[in-house]
Amino acid sequence: MLDEKDLKQIADKGISEQQIEKQLQQFKTGFPFLRIEAAAAIGKGIIAPTADEKQAYIKAWEDYKAEGKKIVKFVPASGAASRMFKDVFAFVDADYDVPTTDFEKIFFAHIKAFAFYDELNAVCKKNEGKDIDTLIGEGNYKAVAANMLKAEGLNYGQLPKGMLLFHNYDNGARTPMEEHLVEGALYAASKGEANVHFTVSHEHLPFFKQKVADKMQQYADKYGVKYNISFSEQKPSTDTIAANPDGTPFRNSDGSLLFRPGGHGALIENLNEIDADIIFIKNIDNVVPDRLKPETVEWKQVIAGVLVTLQKQAFEYMKVLDSGRYDHAKLEEIIRFVQQQLCCRKQDIKELEDAELVIYLKKKLNRPMRVCGVVKNVGEPGGGPFLTYNQDGTVSLQILESSQIDKSNSEYMKMFTEGTHFNPVDLVCAVKDFNGKAYNLPDFVDPTTGFISSKSKNGKELQALELPGLWNGAMSDWSTVFVEVPLGTFNPVKTVNDLLREQHQ
Repeated sequence: MLDEKDLKQIADKGISEQQIEKQLQQFKTGFPFLRIEAAAAIGKGIIAPTADEKQAYIKAWEDYKAEGKKIVKFVPASGAASRMFKDVFAFVDADYDVPTTDFEKIFFAHIKAFAFYDELNAVCKKNEGKDIDTLIGEGNYKAVAANMLKAEGLNYGQLPKGMLLFHNYDNGARTPMEEHLVEGALYAASKGEANVHFTVSHEHLPFFKQKVADKMQQYADKYGVKYNISFSEQKPSTDTIAANPDGTPFRNSDGSLLFRPGGHGALIENLNEIDADIIFIKNIDNVVPDRLKPETVEWKQVIAGVLVTLQKQAFEYMKVLDSGRYDHAKLEEIIRFVQQQLCCRKQDIKELEDAELVIYLKKKLNRPMRVCGVVKNVGEPGGGPFLTYNQDGTVSLQILESSQIDKSNSEYMKMFTEGTHFNPVDLVCAVKDFNGKAYNLPDFVDPTTGFISSKSKNGKELQALELPGLWNGAMSDWSTVFVEVPLGTFNPVKTVNDLLREQHQ
């Protein structure tokens, strides 16, 4: 099936022949659906801190930062913004010339409210010899849209989302990249330094780096911090092979194998290379203007405080187990912590001898830990918090996507559709053990949690293989805790018109 030329192409990407064989096998066998016990809820895997608890967690975080530990804000920023402008592309290619759909009417009616309006107006004058008002007055809406999307204009159809102007300020508009720099200074700085890491696609890296270099100093001066900004690209070795509907390798017109990016789960490799004690993870487009930042900052401190409080207790228990100086009552206490605080349960735990029990408790305590902010479910697409069966028979908290759930199981679908909470990718992670040694994060991925999707290339159907998602299967074997955070901390921008929401104005 694979010839010498194929093997060279595979090797050049840093992928082994065995990996490809395994991927092709997965197209044939598929992935098992997850077994679910229940949707998580308040008091059932989701913490809703009281006002006093909130203040205690914020203090725990402030105390932790004062120790001078290394904190990094990790921002997946690889994606191009093309999906954000899908409806505008459709308008440019449409066989009509005036706004017709609701989306198009809203976009043009409120065009002056967008933070990029002034820049768009300038390129329209340069390329068309007319400003936006004049073009719209003449009914030439398509020229305005094309100047926003095309390379000779703002090139917003191809730029990464992090480089688009999102929010207006008196001293000029800001990109999401800048908003993340501000956030980094406000809740993730320690000893006057703020570490921010962006994952960026290869073609956008030089431009992204330049923009960061241009803007960084003004925020360093404003917030009195020194920024350490780093970048990484999704590794070619995490790409996955595409297959035909019959499971054989899909080939390009020149006969070469087609590889596709393995999805955000590939970023576990990038995360693994970050040297940090604590890592915040938040999507590039989930930002708000300064007037709304206090709530976001407060709750980031809360979830970080929950994390370091739980980690401190887990470390103390690990030291006890490691020393060998404990009695059965102490083991009972540790079991309660694992079950009640870390929400990890084992049905037959009572049947374990003390020696087996210690091995089990060490395994559950000595692993990466994450606290995830979850918001009340308001119908946004995406994953939710669930109590799920793991490979070893334990039940613990996981973030599940709809693709991981058996749609033919009416009980599971009821849990998924009626779940009270939603995961907005709001994570804070502890990635070192009680001796200060970094975990090797790929060791904690559940490889059976990938999924297969249907795509097409040049009109031909193909199957694409997605790796276990970064906050789904790639963190399956982490200790996971959920905290309810306010809806105001979740403001994603999936389409350009989302920027017209009050939260982005």
